[in-house]
Amino acid sequence: MTDPIDWRTLPKAELHLHLEGTLEPELAFALAERNGVTLPFADVDELRERFAFEDLQSFLDVYYACMVVLRTRDDFADLALAYLERAHVDGVRHVEAFFDPQVHAANGVPVDVVLDGLRAGFDEAERRWGITGGLILCFVRDLPVDSAAAVLEEVAPRAGELLGVGLDSAEVGYPPSLFQEVFARAAELGLRRVAHAGEEGPADYVWQALRLLGAERIDHGIRSVDDPELVRHLARERIPLTVCPLSNVRLRAVEDLRAHPLPALVEAGVVVTISSDDPAYFGGYVADNLAALAAAGIPDATLVDLAGHSIDASFASEARKAELHDELRAWRIARR
Repeated sequence: MTDPIDWRTLPKAELHLHLEGTLEPELAFALAERNGVTLPFADVDELRERFAFEDLQSFLDVYYACMVVLRTRDDFADLALAYLERAHVDGVRHVEAFFDPQVHAANGVPVDVVLDGLRAGFDEAERRWGITGGLILCFVRDLPVDSAAAVLEEVAPRAGELLGVGLDSAEVGYPPSLFQEVFARAAELGLRRVAHAGEEGPADYVWQALRLLGAERIDHGIRSVDDPELVRHLARERIPLTVCPLSNVRLRAVEDLRAHPLPALVEAGVVVTISSDDPAYFGGYVADNLAALAAAGIPDATLVDLAGHSIDASFASEARKAELHDELRAWRIARR
């Protein structure tokens, strides 16, 4: 009988990860002390108590409150490196991570400070652990579109340091169509395009992200199951969904993992990948998500296949993808 899988050993990529969402309470309070910032929580325990979220907005209220502790280049480098160390332990070999410069700008932190710090963390992680990847600048959809356009122009001289752009934050009432011109400009700058859609919002938001924004991947996308034609399109065109199961449960997008639409999407031939979204807040990093899915009845072989999908769906070079597939193949052979 084959031993149970330790999902931390499985080689994989993580494609749906908000770096600000990896800010563990202990680090948040350490940075608050370092920077003379007062958090609206008495201590780590009170902050953790606030993690009983009712919906996406209740999470965002806490998430944005914690982000004020991030002030300097070193803060952002420490944040990235702390996550990447945990990712290394989790078996993550390649990371494409989101960050929200508009929120930091509102806190008085220039985008160059954010980008310099995060890139320093990624560079150090590659030196230490061989993790590859990069950064995706996300536009905050419930802020004015002009703000998104402005931050894109501010970072345009450094576009070569980014993988791409994305669209995140509160979904309902903020359709992808609002950002069509901003994404067109990102394409002119040579940036890859992804977008959150179909988490709380309808399947139509997924169509908009594909047709109007030119999104190459859909982040979440679980409401796609409400539109059979959309599911067929995703499967036929091999458009990946970056699904975050524990996040979906914690934000009540699904009742529990056994009611999750992931099996239906996989059965329909959709390219699904597994990520952790905001793991400091949602109770688990990527290996925890895989373990939870296994406990909910998803076959091990399916979950291993999804790790292969994460490699294929990444923006890594073809040579890097080949390396990662070789490593995954060796892992499979060792399990036999």
